[in-house]
Amino acid sequence: PMIQEKTGLIIDAYFSATKIRWILDTIPDGQKRAEQGDLLFGTVDSWLVWKLTGGKAHVTDYSNASRTMLYNIHTLEWDKELLGILNIPAQMLPEVLPSSRIYGETADGCIGDARIPIASIAGDQQASLFGQACFSTGATKNTYGTGSFVLMNTGTEPVTSKQGLVTTLAWGLDNRVFYAMEGSIFVTGAAVQWLRDGIRIIGSAAETEAMALSVPDTQGVYFVPSFNGLGAPYWDMYARGGIFGLSQGTTREHLARATLESITYQAKDVIEAMKAEAGLSVPVLKVDGGGTTNRFTMQFQADILGIPIQVSSVAETTAMGAAYLAGLATGFWHDTTEIAGKWEAATVYEPAMSGDRREALYDGWKQAVSRVIRRDAA
Repeated sequence: PMIQEKTGLIIDAYFSATKIRWILDTIPDGQKRAEQGDLLFGTVDSWLVWKLTGGKAHVTDYSNASRTMLYNIHTLEWDKELLGILNIPAQMLPEVLPSSRIYGETADGCIGDARIPIASIAGDQQASLFGQACFSTGATKNTYGTGSFVLMNTGTEPVTSKQGLVTTLAWGLDNRVFYAMEGSIFVTGAAVQWLRDGIRIIGSAAETEAMALSVPDTQGVYFVPSFNGLGAPYWDMYARGGIFGLSQGTTREHLARATLESITYQAKDVIEAMKAEAGLSVPVLKVDGGGTTNRFTMQFQADILGIPIQVSSVAETTAMGAAYLAGLATGFWHDTTEIAGKWEAATVYEPAMSGDRREALYDGWKQAVSRVIRRDAA
């Protein structure tokens, strides 16, 4: 609880802190070299800026610092207590700066003779949230890839989760920091890949749309694709996948539909947890990523959430967010209001399912999930 209270993160080797400790213990004279200033740490953005500037800037931004499990997201500083617990020298850490500013220029010979300003740093999903113009409190986006990442802007106040959601710094801008809640879903698009490469009932991911639309429902089949455990809001690393409700009448079309539906149910799990913990409504969900090309998935997502789904007209919203942040730093754009006016939806899916049916289907999903979760994790 202490680490989560300070950093917003759940203890996990995925984050930087324990990796740094391992490196210092493993390489020759690691601790001594770090204490002498001969070793520096940084997330990949820090390394890129260091190389681009010829070693003149050892920096990161709030969003990346907040994913190290060493940064206090409330005091906005490297946490001395956490550094002490892991015996990590503070001098090896980068300076933490806003996500939109001039950090330095490219060094001579880096890109010819050009001196290009480096003007934005942001974490992957935080940049996507910015690229989706989710600037208002409660604005929420989901990225559909092999896994999915749901982020909600919670404004200038952090919300500490008790349901396995991560509290993160979204970005620093105009002398203010903004926070977000994040829910990581381990397996979404990867479940479709399993249909293709694992049990080989489809030839390509694109086939699943027509297959799902060819049947009116799944005939009560639910697929919980917890191949590698369940992420937010369950966090059960020992859960394994399950397919429930099979009968002799179950076809590959029903399995394909159940797989696509599982993607949307998992997003609903996270969004419902966010709404409850943040005390905020989600009137619309902005979406991006490869999964948004599947029209069945997007329509069912709108139906099961009961809200419109807006597909971004720009596929690469992370790159768009980084560009927006850089443009603000260089004066190309004036403010987020101007940027929000440029955001466009390529497609909007409106909910068309009755509330009773939505509730019944989601209840079935929750029952299926309960059957793959360990009793002591529930």
